[in-house]
Amino acid sequence: MAKNKTTETESSVTDFINAVEETTKRNDSFELVKIMQEQSGFEPKMWGPAIIGFGSYHYKYDSGHEGDAPLVAFSPRKAAISLYCYTTTEDKDELLSKLGKHKASKGCIYIKKLTDVDTEILKKLISLSIKNLNKLYPPQ
Repeated sequence: MAKNKTTETESSVTDFINAVEETTKRNDSFELVKIMQEQSGFEPKMWGPAIIGFGSYHYKYDSGHEGDAPLVAFSPRKAAISLYCYTTTEDKDELLSKLGKHKASKGCIYIKKLTDVDTEILKKLISLSIKNLNKLYPPQ
């Protein structure tokens, strides 16, 4: 079975964010840490070399593949900030329609900058993500 590439590390979240070249993205990253920490109740941790995650859950698929992943996370990528939220809920479309300027895929929401989105809606998405993942994969 293949080993997961994205695992929790001991790397410094602050050092990682301070290395982000673009000032707006760096400042937004520090603000996202505050928001996600407040919504999740967990300290930020580095997952792999470029993802900042909060909390964790253990998943196991029917295929037998299993591992750990952050409950919510983000990464200040070059093209956009990737927000990792589990958004497959009945409220997803409504919340995303109110979020502001973004792009979305199955497991990610992409934003250019935090001022493009409604942070109250973002907080609701984060809370829903955590609630849904804890329901799917109850804490052990």
